Amino acid sequence: MELTGTVIALLPEVNGQGKNGNWRKQEFILEIPSQYPKKVCISLWGDRIDQAGLRINDSVTASIDIESREYNSRWYTEVKAWKVEKAGSAASTGNSGQAAGATGGGFPSVTTFTEDESDDLPF
Repeated sequence: MELTGTVIALLPEVNGQGKNGNWRKQEFILEIPSQYPKKVCISLWGDRIDQAGLRINDSVTASIDIESREYNSRWYTEVKAWKVEKAGSAASTGNSGQAAGATGGGFPSVTTFTEDESDDLPF
């Protein structure tokens, strides 16, 4: 799932020690534009914090996973970002080092056809 909006707040980074070693987490608030704008708190974990390099007023698209878990008969939901792309930028927290939309402008290339090409569609 993807959410696109503007970063309106960056919460302080939190870190600690777990059974698997040290961990880091930073949450940010993304405002989704609509007639009634919605605000979503999204978590970034580990190295993705540095890779995203978020600042207030950045326009971003966040690829997210939503997960709920139960603890002491209460349910907690977390929205985790696994990739964050800034608008107008090829920078992302994904594993590929390739620029998204390398054709320029962020739009995919368009294929055009001429009339003399055969139409092999059955309908």
